[in-house]
Amino acid sequence: MSRETSKPRQIAKANPGSSVSESFKKLRTNIRFSSMGQAVKVILVASAVTGEGRTTTAINLAISYAQENKNVLLLDADLRRPAVGTAFFRAGRTGLSDILIRQGQAQDAIQQTDIPGLYVLPAGTVPPNPSELLGSEAMRELLESLKAQFDVVIVDSPPALSFADAQIVGAMSDGVVLVARSGKVTKEAVRRTRLGLEHVGAHILGAVLNNSSRNRVESSYANYYGHGGDYT
Repeated sequence: MSRETSKPRQIAKANPGSSVSESFKKLRTNIRFSSMGQAVKVILVASAVTGEGRTTTAINLAISYAQENKNVLLLDADLRRPAVGTAFFRAGRTGLSDILIRQGQAQDAIQQTDIPGLYVLPAGTVPPNPSELLGSEAMRELLESLKAQFDVVIVDSPPALSFADAQIVGAMSDGVVLVARSGKVTKEAVRRTRLGLEHVGAHILGAVLNNSSRNRVESSYANYYGHGGDYT
């Protein structure tokens, strides 16, 4: 699912009994086991390049957690080409960037969706300095505050090989899930993304292979490679 060609789909909401929805439930369960007993509340969903289904994965993983009766926040940390917020609401809402420059309050920017337990914090106004904002002390403080308010915080970010943003947020997160689209990205690009995240101390929970040959009928998110698996 490419963000350049269409709006990310809420598959887990529209078709909760579908094989793809079940795959997100499996992903949710595998993340729990991949955490090796450590508390994982802030999860960054990352990819090497655009068009790999990163935002769709983040949205549907968040929905899956909400369906488990969790209080979940879906945070759009892609301050360059935000898509999470517009998948639920109209564009132009106050969001993350406005909070980080002290032009808005989190409690005012966080919006409840029509899915019980799921809230969204949009990206907000597109700023001239995304990396600096995401690496600020204000961002660290915000994440700590959100961890106290929600059971799980799912974070979307720009492609990791194009910008430093994913590494910056990954270092502040409890874990990272890599999304790779079969036929879209090279193994070397995924390896470089993983190494870049590990370099800043990010904890890689595993990887999702999207659109694999095992299920070409509809986009597949079923193939999950846990921590230490052969996804490089």
